[in-house]
Formats: sequence, structure tokens, C-alpha cells
Amino acid sequence: MQRRAEPAAALLVACALRIERAALRSGGERGAPDGYAVLRTGMGPRAADLAVARALVGPGGDRTAVLATGFCAGLVPGMNPGDLIVAEETRDPRGTVTCDGTALLAEALARAVPGAAVHLGALTGSDHVVRGQERAQLRATGAIAVDMESAATLWTATRDARGARDRRGPVAAVRVIVDAPEHELVRIGTVRGGISAFRVLRAVLPAFFDWHRSSLLPRR
Repeated sequence: MQRRAEPAAALLVACALRIERAALRSGGERGAPDGYAVLRTGMGPRAADLAVARALVGPGGDRTAVLATGFCAGLVPGMNPGDLIVAEETRDPRGTVTCDGTALLAEALARAVPGAAVHLGALTGSDHVVRGQERAQLRATGAIAVDMESAATLWTATRDARGARDRRGPVAAVRVIVDAPEHELVRIGTVRGGISAFRVLRAVLPAFFDWHRSSLLPRR
């Protein structure tokens, strides 16, 4: 007898690191939609691809809202640890994915984390930790931040099993800056920048839930 696939989550929040998942869980789940789930993908674009593809298998997977989150590196001088990035689009070598509801998401984040700077722009993907001069090279492409999983997460989340762009669920990416050009860090969680980013990440879930509720409204 063939086992029935479990229903996919209504809202899938994907992060890579154990510390990111701990921050999200410590923020509580008040106001979470039915079917909300946090997925720890593991580090890197390949891990994100595989984990997200598995999570979206099952009834309703094509309509699941997917939001990539966690820490990132800021590329623009003047950014600080704890600043928020709302991706208007994500980029990797396979192409660009346009995010949904970015203006509303930025407004919701401003309410959820008063005083935190919120930056909107392009979020680029990398298969390694970016440091030094490589930041300036990525900034020259128009990106404002970089991480290793968001672009892969959203690319996979917008594709069906054949790789065609056929999913209908909304997608977004929100990242918290843990280091920036003037605040380059060696290890997350051992210095003040990491602590600041952790505190911000634990406060963002209400904004994610607001974004999800807005995505259910009829589009004009």
C-alpha cells in the first residue's frame, strides 16, 4: 500500500543554521497560521535546494508561501549589524526571482522591530562566505546584501518537479545583517554584532505572519 504524502506547510520559513532556527523559535508562534513550519535547510545553496524541494512535496505544496530568512552580509557602507534586508529580488547563477509583497513586509518589520533600519533591494546568492574586496564586487552588480541560501530557496520554491516555473505560492526573503563592510565578523554569536542580529531575528515572526495573511487576500 502506497503511503499518502503529508500536506505541505501553508507558510514555510526556511533558515540554514541552528542558531537562526533557535532565534525564530525563541520568538514564539503567537499569531502563526495553521500549517506554519520552520525548516532548517543546512548551509549552502545545494542544501537549501534539496531541503525546500522535499518540504514542498505533498498536497498544497504548490500554494505554500515560502520565506527565506536568517543572517547575511551587508554590502553597502553604512549598514550595521541588526539592520534588516527585505529582498525585492534574489539572484543566483540560474537567474532572478522577484519577491512578493515587499512593501507590506517592510512596513510590518518596522512595526515588529522598532528602531531597526530596513533596507529594500536585491539579495544575491553565493556558495561561500563573502569577505573583503568581494563585497565591493558584488555591490557593483547592484546587490545590497549576500547570503548562501535565499536565492536557492526561492528558486526552488518557484519551480515544479520538472524545474518549470509553475508554483503559485508567494515567496519572500528577509535577512538580518550580521556583518557589513565596516563591521566584518569572524564568527556569528561570539561578538556584539552577532548578538544584535540574533535579537532582531527573534522579533521578526509577527511581520512574517502579517505578510502571509496579506498574501491570502485577492489580488487586484
